Amino acid sequence: MFVLLEKIVLGMAFLRILSGCIELFAAFMMIRFNDVEKAIIINSSLAFIGPLVLLLTTAIGLFGIADQLSVKKFFWIFFGVGCILYGVKSS
Repeated sequence: MFVLLEKIVLGMAFLRILSGCIELFAAFMMIRFNDVEKAIIINSSLAFIGPLVLLLTTAIGLFGIADQLSVKKFFWIFFGVGCILYGVKSS
């Protein structure tokens, strides 16, 4: 029995897997360098990747269901993502 996965779901999952691999790589690099200053630099570079992955996976998902959503729902989705990005933005 074959299970066919949607391309949109595969794209979203791939981005999340890629993001997780980047996070693991960063953790190994922190251990490898064994220096607090370098660990902070690595950690701060991850602050860019997280929101970027959030935006890309949301965009891919919205592209997949664009024909099913009203303009009002699109507004609320973008407003919610904007609130998330504003909340995690460093001051």
